[in-house]
Amino acid sequence: MGIFSRKNNDTPSNPEMAELGREYAIAKRHGDRKTVGRINRRIGESGMSDSDRASFQQGRDAYDSIPPIPRGRNRRR
Repeated sequence: MGIFSRKNNDTPSNPEMAELGREYAIAKRHGDRKTVGRINRRIGESGMSDSDRASFQQGRDAYDSIPPIPRGRNRRR
């Protein structure tokens, strides 16, 4: 394992909530308000325990740790 390795052994306690957190982070990054609203409603309807909340946050952080790809300028204009 190197100095700058991002690998960690923190597996979320609830993989379903971690996946929901990744979907939320993707929707936020891409500006998909419909999906963000759907996920917020789903979270609001089901009471989240502390472990679910931690798994959701781990999923969000897993996607947010990946830097976005910089957009090139539009050369056609």
